[in-house]
Amino acid sequence: MFSQKVVNVGGVKIGGKHPIVIQSMTNTDTTNVEETLLQIERLKNSGAQIVRVSVRSKDDIQPFSEIVKKAQVPLVADIHFDYRIAIESIKAGASKVRINPGNIGSDVKIREIVKVAKDYNVPIRVGSNSGSIAKEFSNLPRHKALAESALKEVRLLEKEGFYDIVVSVKSVDAKETFVANQYLSRLIPYPFHIGVTEAGVFEDAVILSSAGLGSLLINDIGDTIRISISGDPVREVELAKNLLIALGLRTGVRVIACPTCARAEIDVERLAYEVKKMLKDKEVKKNITVAVMGCVVNGPGEAKHSDIAIVGTKNSSAAIFLKGELFGTFKRSEIKEKLFEIIEEVQNS
Repeated sequence: MFSQKVVNVGGVKIGGKHPIVIQSMTNTDTTNVEETLLQIERLKNSGAQIVRVSVRSKDDIQPFSEIVKKAQVPLVADIHFDYRIAIESIKAGASKVRINPGNIGSDVKIREIVKVAKDYNVPIRVGSNSGSIAKEFSNLPRHKALAESALKEVRLLEKEGFYDIVVSVKSVDAKETFVANQYLSRLIPYPFHIGVTEAGVFEDAVILSSAGLGSLLINDIGDTIRISISGDPVREVELAKNLLIALGLRTGVRVIACPTCARAEIDVERLAYEVKKMLKDKEVKKNITVAVMGCVVNGPGEAKHSDIAIVGTKNSSAAIFLKGELFGTFKRSEIKEKLFEIIEEVQNS
């Protein structure tokens, strides 16, 4: 089940029945205000609804304050070790802070953060990952140790009367991530930020994150997501959108294609990429599936489950089917125009 508690992050609501929120994190130097703002804008334009920014020391506070004033999305301050940086980040305008009580220090320091967070109505994210398992749980199975470590941090905040909490449990292992989150979701009502940590470069992150996050989401666990990819964070957002669309949790156009065989009369892969490019920024009001098929032998039949099917032919034309019925045959240069026309028809049907 999705979380019962709803947390407001700078106007973006996480939890309950609200749509799953996509997050990412800047990898620019926070003291470089212009560069960081540019990356935040790119992330926002790609679909990120919340962006996390590292606030490493007191030298980052002033730049972070400037970034907050100009950013067009809510910002989360990512804090480690120094509780004073968390407090100053809240005062500088953070919409949420991410802390690790395990490296912040004593309960007194946590209490000081909570006091300011209450005053400013700022949520706190806590949790655990593969590198932050509490020592007292080291004898437990790893998934349970991860979950109990996160639960310990939640109880610290609750002890101070603080309940605007977002929880995150991440492992480098997809199955471990799933089992740990499943275990913890039965114990607390707060929104879950889900992801697989250290997922690697793009092609590896696609596999790990699809397995880890996909398994959680189809089991109704997860309220906000970040897909971790080494490199440009914009790719994290694009992949997150595609995952949510594929799972039917976000409206969009999904392009599928046949695996090809000797009957294929066209370069299916090339046409599929062309169609994806055509539809990349197309906004729709409902989920629409477009199938790209390689031949007229069984392509139309296989694509009946799709809203729209494009079946290529040798003579540089394509037959377009709507709900399994032939809509018409068109030149390749006409496909985009016809696709847009049909999509409007599908949306209004």
